[in-house]
Amino acid sequence: MKKIESPPVNLRDACVDTAHALIAENGIEKLSLRDVARRLGVSHQAPYKHYPSRDHLLAEVLRRCFERFAGVLSSRERFDEPAADMRSLGRQYLMYALNNPLEYRLMFGHEWPEAANHPGLIHNSRLSFDVLRQALAPMYGGALSEDQLNLNALFVWSSMHGLATILQTNAMANLALSEAVVTSAVEHVMDMVESALIASGR
Repeated sequence: MKKIESPPVNLRDACVDTAHALIAENGIEKLSLRDVARRLGVSHQAPYKHYPSRDHLLAEVLRRCFERFAGVLSSRERFDEPAADMRSLGRQYLMYALNNPLEYRLMFGHEWPEAANHPGLIHNSRLSFDVLRQALAPMYGGALSEDQLNLNALFVWSSMHGLATILQTNAMANLALSEAVVTSAVEHVMDMVESALIASGR
């Protein structure tokens, strides 16, 4: 007699974990609720109890990625000196991006599904930017307008994103750079960012 498998105790979470694993194996384009159900050993209709469509499931995967990302940034080593704290935040950003390449690409390298207008995903996608703004504000003691602070935050974010991205490409490995340049690249970029941020507050 064929053994009937029991559904996971928490099917909602199991669907997210399984979707994440399937994306890692087959790519985001091939994700389907049917494959998630098959991997979990449940009926094809079971995931629909929690996720009306494949896009809703993908939106939840993204929401949790952003939530973890913001948590990692917030757990950085803190410093009273604002510039040192910003540098710590930059290192934490790079650590997450390099240690979690799949999640990083999901958040910033793929178009969001139509279901991505879910309030939970929108809220969590803003958390990491809020962490950045909160770390950046003390550098200026309230002297910058909100718009200027946001522009500076976007500058920092784009700099870290560009560095995190290029460090993971084959192109970086084929630039014929000296070992000294490669090993000092991260700190050099952070030095340049810090100099630009200080100059913008004068």
